[in-house]
Amino acid sequence: MAELKKWYFEDFEVGQAIEVGTRTVTEEEIIDFASKFDPQPFHVDKDAAEKSIYGGIIASGWHTCSMMMRMLVDHFLRQSSSMGSPGVDEIRWLKPVRAGDTLSVSTTILETRPSTSKPDRGVVMTQWQARNQHGELVATVKGMGMYGRRPQ
Repeated sequence: MAELKKWYFEDFEVGQAIEVGTRTVTEEEIIDFASKFDPQPFHVDKDAAEKSIYGGIIASGWHTCSMMMRMLVDHFLRQSSSMGSPGVDEIRWLKPVRAGDTLSVSTTILETRPSTSKPDRGVVMTQWQARNQHGELVATVKGMGMYGRRPQ
């Protein structure tokens, strides 16, 4: 893997968009994830899924979020001063994710604020977006992350 930029709190600017990767989803992983964590029929049973409003197997929304998180870690967070997250404010699953879909994920900086109680860090509000291969928005996540300040 190529060396990526080391991101500190000071590197984030409101409006900045960061592309964090792509991933093609397989039916096997959709069923495997859902079997373990969200075994609703339209995620795990082909016959039931075909008869559902979705017309076939779809990924759990939690699986979609997990794939987004993996791309963020692999292509961004691992090379940052991330200190974790105090939480997520909003998740939206806008379109079903199906086997064969290729998800492209980006994150946009919504707000930055230095911590008033801990001067070694700041909070960055972001919105993650996942789009399929047709450019359709399939999921969004709004949340916050804590990042270390640049060493002096």
